[in-house]
Amino acid sequence: MSKRLKSSDVCADCSVPDPHWASVNRGVLLCDDCCSVHRSLGRHSSQVRHLTHTAWPSAQLQMVQTLYSNGANSIWEHSLLDPASLMSGKRKANTQDKLHPGKAEFIRAKYQMLAYVHRMPCREDDSITAKDLSKQLHSSVRTGNLETCLRLLSMGAQANFFHPEKGNTPLHVAAKAGQIFQAELLAVYGADPGALDASGKTPIECARQSGHHDLADRLVEIQYELTDRLAFYLCGRKPDHKKEQHFIIPHMADSSLDLSELARAAKKKLQSLSNHLFEELAMDVYDEVDRRETDAVWLATQNHSTLVTETTLVPFLPVNPEYSSTRNQGRQKLARFNAHEFATLVIDILSDAKRRQQGNTVSSPKENIELVLKNIGSRHGSESQDNDQPDYDSVASDEDTDHEPTGVKASRAKSMDSDFSDGPVSVQEFMEVKNALTASEAKIQQLMKVNSNLSDELRLMQKKEIEFPL
Repeated sequence: MSKRLKSSDVCADCSVPDPHWASVNRGVLLCDDCCSVHRSLGRHSSQVRHLTHTAWPSAQLQMVQTLYSNGANSIWEHSLLDPASLMSGKRKANTQDKLHPGKAEFIRAKYQMLAYVHRMPCREDDSITAKDLSKQLHSSVRTGNLETCLRLLSMGAQANFFHPEKGNTPLHVAAKAGQIFQAELLAVYGADPGALDASGKTPIECARQSGHHDLADRLVEIQYELTDRLAFYLCGRKPDHKKEQHFIIPHMADSSLDLSELARAAKKKLQSLSNHLFEELAMDVYDEVDRRETDAVWLATQNHSTLVTETTLVPFLPVNPEYSSTRNQGRQKLARFNAHEFATLVIDILSDAKRRQQGNTVSSPKENIELVLKNIGSRHGSESQDNDQPDYDSVASDEDTDHEPTGVKASRAKSMDSDFSDGPVSVQEFMEVKNALTASEAKIQQLMKVNSNLSDELRLMQKKEIEFPL
């Protein structure tokens, strides 16, 4: 579903008219410049999507539109609305400010440090404050007042809070009340559709028992969002959950690669991860899929009459301060996987996610994710690179994201000519998707070449200006 822009729509951060991006978890609309900064913050700070070039779940898009229309931006700029803030020199960015450092510094303060969000009075025990806020959230989600719930979440309310007296979570309450937009908001903030209440019921079951079948179906989609997104990234299809089909797993056509010792070792290590470590790896791969897809949309939608500078690119996943340094380095290493290697990792995760859901788990907490990543990279001939460098000591750089050599592209095209299990996906349908992706890649490379030529011309003009000043 696409969004029809209103003439009154402006960027939440600098007031530029006609914004084309949205931050899903912040409930605001963004211009291209400000979106480039949001992308560099990471999904833990801002989850950005293009309003018209990205496929949106209908209810999620309406949730964002409702938040934006009802002034969600005032939540993130609360203290700036106080006249005293002008006296202290605080102000928001405007259209005349340069992207760096002006707009960028304001955006980081606003969303990373939450510098302008309303703060509760300090108390001796912060957990008591969070508990009180969560109880308020628990009561508020039965109404349609989205901005109140977003404000509570911004102040520290927990989306998965289990109410000790009520015996359920906020998502149970929203599901029973049929509040689909509240359910969307809670899900964006991590609410679990599979959580059990005191009676052993999930929010999905509560919605169905209350007659809210569309909401129940949407909660099932949210429950499988991670694996659905990974499958869609590879083959452009999602499972039909209404028919109890919960996984689509592509298979590499060149099965000889899967028979190698390295391939078997990588799969074994992946399968031996504890459920907790496997979930972490799957979430990191999900974030990398989002980064790659958003980069593609970003390049396809930019006005290439102007330069696409390095400051607008996100070459690898930004650091999440809540994660360990080892995990952050492993996340950044994902950007160095070429398309073939990354597709293999995605397929292995999809396969193992299905196996674990069916209860065939083999847990070994001693295994490390870094070993899995190394073996998956090595199984396709990159062991020399990994042997020359520590597994997690180095992070991705601009040089690591250069275009693939022709041989790698040919190998990828051959290997991704695949069949599918757990879903009626024809070869013709997949070839159409693959051809579309190939055309998009060619267009992006052409645009980047144009950008490079423009950069050369600009440097030449600057040099001439220095040599022959007016």
